[in-house]
Amino acid sequence: MGTMHDFARLLLIAGLLLIVISGVIYLIAYLGLPVGRLPGDIRIERNNLTCIFPLTTMIILSILLTVILNLIIRFLGRN
Repeated sequence: MGTMHDFARLLLIAGLLLIVISGVIYLIAYLGLPVGRLPGDIRIERNNLTCIFPLTTMIILSILLTVILNLIIRFLGRN
């Protein structure tokens, strides 16, 4: 019975995480932020092919997620 309870909790957390991520993506699109079009992002366009390498966007996203996760870990670790 414990395994089903743990699985249900995992699904609930994953669902809530997806809701939060989709809300952030919607907010970014609504505000018109240039995610994927920052200086340093590489975009190659040919006749019928487009390749996008968002290097700057990924570096900024990585730094933000690192800071946020470190704050969460420090906050939860003190209890």
